[in-house]
Amino acid sequence: MSLRLPGFGVQVLAGMLAGLALGFVAQSLGPVDGAALGQALRTVGQVFVQLLKALVPPLVFTAIVASVASLRELQDATRLVVRTLTWFAITAGIAVSIGIVLGLTIQPGLNAGVSIDAAKAPATSGSWLDFLTGIVPANFLGITASNSVEGGVVKTALSFNVLQLIVVAIAVGAAAVRIGDAGTAFLSFNESALRVFRQLLRWVIALTPIGTAGLIGDAVFRYGWHTLSALGAFSGAVYAGLGLVLFVVYPVLLIANGLSPRRFFAGAWPAIQLGFVSRSSIGTLPVTQEVTERAFGVPRAYAAFAVPLGATTKMDGCAAIYPAIAAIFVAQFFGVPLHAGDYVLIALVSVLGSAATAGLTGATVMLTLTLSTLKLPLEGVGLLLAIDPILDMGRTAVNVAGQTLVPWIVAKRSGLLADAAGAGAGSADVQPA
Repeated sequence: MSLRLPGFGVQVLAGMLAGLALGFVAQSLGPVDGAALGQALRTVGQVFVQLLKALVPPLVFTAIVASVASLRELQDATRLVVRTLTWFAITAGIAVSIGIVLGLTIQPGLNAGVSIDAAKAPATSGSWLDFLTGIVPANFLGITASNSVEGGVVKTALSFNVLQLIVVAIAVGAAAVRIGDAGTAFLSFNESALRVFRQLLRWVIALTPIGTAGLIGDAVFRYGWHTLSALGAFSGAVYAGLGLVLFVVYPVLLIANGLSPRRFFAGAWPAIQLGFVSRSSIGTLPVTQEVTERAFGVPRAYAAFAVPLGATTKMDGCAAIYPAIAAIFVAQFFGVPLHAGDYVLIALVSVLGSAATAGLTGATVMLTLTLSTLKLPLEGVGLLLAIDPILDMGRTAVNVAGQTLVPWIVAKRSGLLADAAGAGAGSADVQPA
């Protein structure tokens, strides 16, 4: 008699609970005695995220090339793109409005328990020119290298710009379609490669419970929750906004479009969980696309375009709620008055600014773009850095949820859902093959 494992969602939940327990054990042992366990948890989490990120470039490239070839079979492909971008803007507009209301109601900048001595300018910042420079590929796969010095040793790290990768893949796919029969062999090879990478993804997904334990345990050990106390009002405002968007706004939008919130959370929860513990929309991208297709029946031809685009430009947590509340916090903390036009400007920056910071790392870049546009002190960013990792968990979870929500809504409104139960109350779990 073979042992039957519990469902994948239960496994991930068990991993989170195990990670919490191990993190608190490491923390209780202290920074010296708990260092070995803390390092082990961090290594497990880092390896898991690295495996996911390693699959992102080939998956995005092959999936989008296949998507461009398949979009010929979809009616009104241009309208589909416009609808996707429109819904990105609609949800971002709602999210930033909630952030502004919470910022004005809770007034986190007037209730901060931090000293102005903690204020310092950030090392990186965003600008509207970043969109133009970021969208043009620097090389075939948008790969960049950066050097850092650790212990007197220069280390080189490679990274990739997903937005540039999307541009390259669209161009290659369009060229293959354009040349007709001469491109058939390439498109067939690309489809075969996509199947191979998706199988590799399923094997990596099977490691999610272990990776989750490492990530959440490392977060508890390194950051704990005591750092939230000094900026409790600000943290509470951010998480209140994230909760309203995830558990109120998104369900209302789903119901309004004839879709089931219960099915949404049942299907998207593996990606939302992974986004929370990994703090990386890009690292979660393979899982997000998997649940969008398998749990919600969104056609691969459309999901392969919409989900990677969303992972770079659709960030209701990092690019809408957080910068809105943070900008109001900085203004209140430094005593800078904001007027009605400034709040409109915050909304415009949040809706449009994610495109300007696409491919860049972290909410800090989006925050500096907002502050510089409003002419607020950039030193205010330094006040928030201590608790950023804890807030980033919730922000990324909401980002990922929105990145699968919009494709499902657009597919439903466009009549593209692959199954008749697309709006039903059933659930689908992402099981590793």
